[in-house]
Amino acid sequence: MDSSAHPYDALTPDVVVAAVESLDRLSDGRILALNSYENRVYQVGIEDGAPLIVKFYRPGRWSDAAIHEEHGFALELAAAEIPVVPPIVHAGRTLFEYQGFRFAVFERRGGRWPELASREERAWMGRFLGRIHLVGRRDRFRWREHVDVDRLGEQSREFLLAEGWIPPHLEAAYESLTADLLDHVHAAFDAVGTLETLRLHGDCHRGNILWTEEGPHFVDLDDCMTGPAIQDLWMLLAGSRAEMAEQMTHLLEGYTQFSDFDARELALIEPLRALRMIHYAAWLARRWQDPAFPRAFPWFEEPRYWENHILTLREQLGALAEGPLEL
Repeated sequence: MDSSAHPYDALTPDVVVAAVESLDRLSDGRILALNSYENRVYQVGIEDGAPLIVKFYRPGRWSDAAIHEEHGFALELAAAEIPVVPPIVHAGRTLFEYQGFRFAVFERRGGRWPELASREERAWMGRFLGRIHLVGRRDRFRWREHVDVDRLGEQSREFLLAEGWIPPHLEAAYESLTADLLDHVHAAFDAVGTLETLRLHGDCHRGNILWTEEGPHFVDLDDCMTGPAIQDLWMLLAGSRAEMAEQMTHLLEGYTQFSDFDARELALIEPLRALRMIHYAAWLARRWQDPAFPRAFPWFEEPRYWENHILTLREQLGALAEGPLEL
């Protein structure tokens, strides 16, 4: 194979269909690629049945043990009647392999992204997460990642600088600014001290939540990890500090019906946001050899992106200086 080819180049429609049919499901040949960059996800039509969702894991990203923990967590939540979509179990297994690709199969579930515009919806979302965290506290992940300043922040920053992603005229500003940001982030985590950590969804933003008349549900736990509870709450906040304080108050009204919340974690909202900003840019850079990324994010290589990125980081430094959110 051409050394410049990406592993997903071999994931042809024929391979997708054959992988599903290896689980004794007869496909009608209809395939719809769904919006996913980290993995490849397809809706596959099934003869005499509802379509299935098949997720092909990015080669080399997770170990089998880490994927089994993802699946086990989803099955544990589903057994507790919490609305998540677990992988389908076939012959006692949930993780399969076909022509070098590891994959899992799920039922198709619909829904819309939530607006969380009302107190009722926010409290409902809070109850949903509180129930998930109640289950999350029952056991520990052994192979999944942790919320970690070094991994998310320091390593991401070092990668972008070492690999030459920052335009030369912005490199000094980026290097200095991110050093200041991470100093503040470290200081915030140190000031909070030791917190309880638990099994989390890990990437709980509105784009990863589907809402129906029955309420919210998750269709994927690909980024589940260990960390403090606030990791699954802060990404649902938006707007001014006053607006975010109101939103968090409503989320916690529902959340605390099922799970305790340590108010010290409020001091980590802006530090976690800073880490996500730095890590997101590094994620795009690390995935740039995947042809899907230049097609989806063509602006990433333009100096204007980095100029705006540095401006946003500078604003985030100001947000860190304002201190914790007060409810």
